[in-house]
Amino acid sequence: MIQHIDHIGIAVASLDESVPLFERLLGRPCDGIETVEDQHVRTAFFRFGSMSLELLEPLEGNTGVAAFLEKRGQGMHHVAFASDDVAADLNRIGSAGARLIDSVPRPGAGGKCVGFVHPKSASGVLVELCGKNGGS
Repeated sequence: MIQHIDHIGIAVASLDESVPLFERLLGRPCDGIETVEDQHVRTAFFRFGSMSLELLEPLEGNTGVAAFLEKRGQGMHHVAFASDDVAADLNRIGSAGARLIDSVPRPGAGGKCVGFVHPKSASGVLVELCGKNGGS
C-alpha cells in the first residue's frame, strides 16, 4: 500500500552546480550524494522529515535522465511514493492496466528498492514507488 510522498526528483545537468544553488535556496546543506549505478545517476538528497528533494545527474549520455534533460531541460523528473510492498503495488497498478517501466522492484538510492510507472499511465508524470531499505 502506498503510504505518502517519499521524494520529488529534479533532473539537473550538474550536481556540482545545482547542489550549492539548492543549499542557498533552501538555507541548509545537502544531506548526502550517492551514485546509483543501476540507474546510471548521481543523486543528492535534501531531507525534510519523511520527505526529500532528490537532485539527479546522469552519469552518461544514453540514460533516461540524460534523455529527459535533452528533451525537456532541467526540472521536475518524478514523484516518488513510499510503499510498504513495492512488488505488490507494481502488480496491482499493472493489473489495473497501467504501463510499467519496472514489473519487479530494483535497487534505488539509499538502499531502497524502487519501481517506476510510465508517465503515459500517470497523466504525464513519472511515478516511482519506494520500499524500505532492504524491503520489497
